[in-house]
Amino acid sequence: MLDKLVSMLPKNVDGVLIVSETNRRYFTSFPSSDGILLATKNGSVFLTDSRYIEEAQNTVSCCEVAELKKVTEQLTELCRKFGVKVLMAESERLTVAQLASYRKILKGFTLTTIGTDKLIDTLRMVKSEEEKNCVIKAQRIAEKAYEHILGFIKEGVTEKEIALELDFFMLRNGAQAISFETIAVSGANTSKPHGVPTDKKVCRGDFVTMDFGAVVNGYHSDMTRTVAVGEVSDEQVKVYNTVLEAQLKALDVLKAGVKCSDADAAARIYINEKGYGEYFRHSTGHGVGLEIHEKPNLSPKSDFILQEGNIVTIEPGIYIPGKFGVRIEDLAIITKFGCENLTKIAKNLAKI
Repeated sequence: MLDKLVSMLPKNVDGVLIVSETNRRYFTSFPSSDGILLATKNGSVFLTDSRYIEEAQNTVSCCEVAELKKVTEQLTELCRKFGVKVLMAESERLTVAQLASYRKILKGFTLTTIGTDKLIDTLRMVKSEEEKNCVIKAQRIAEKAYEHILGFIKEGVTEKEIALELDFFMLRNGAQAISFETIAVSGANTSKPHGVPTDKKVCRGDFVTMDFGAVVNGYHSDMTRTVAVGEVSDEQVKVYNTVLEAQLKALDVLKAGVKCSDADAAARIYINEKGYGEYFRHSTGHGVGLEIHEKPNLSPKSDFILQEGNIVTIEPGIYIPGKFGVRIEDLAIITKFGCENLTKIAKNLAKI
């Protein structure tokens, strides 16, 4: 991927400086909390400190590896060695202070952020077979956790207990980490799309919404299911079925060449038609990979076009303040002729 990135650099640019942890890992396949990747048309070097140098030298194969000691001297020397005059740098993943620091370090060279993130995102949005397999493994762990939690949820358990049980199960069964802070909310709390688990106890007649995922080799999974504890009202069933149908409609339109905004519209229009439009308060989906939220975004204003190899979530929801909410979320890989749904758990309303 590093060679491909360099081949895509504009004619007037000599190289790219990659500092963010996620992008360093993407191009080197090496996780580290510190390091600098300098990729140029005449050579590339990954600089990392003494904590990682031995492992990096034995692992990184896409470029030279050197120990990071004196950043100003080393970067200046390397830029001169590789004939660099103009360098691209990330902007979305760097703070203003970090960017200013690197401009000071590389005084005498031109450091531009124009187009860097778009260039990198173009590569990262399309997943390789290896990346897909990591996401699938992570998703299977999450699905096992869901099957397990159905036997754990009952009247009297708290939201925090459900979230912790999901986390523990995933970590115990092969997850390197959890994808994000697990959401487990019940009753009126399900009306909060990103509600935080509390000490509230689950009651009969509650919906319980769980949004969670596992990490394998740095790659995330993401899924949401809403279940019923005991019998629920006709209104709850109606809202659940509306969300489910909206999700199926969005999944049905997914394929390479489709506008992300059109995929969003497929779910949003249906929810509007059923009279719940004001209660759908977020986008229909997002990309997933080394980060839990990546491009492309499936939102009304998104100008992205779906490509073969994108991995995206489809997660419409309806949230009625003070009453209840429903979200159903699957992961899908975009193909030429449609999509492959990676989430193999049933979506009919589970009653516990």
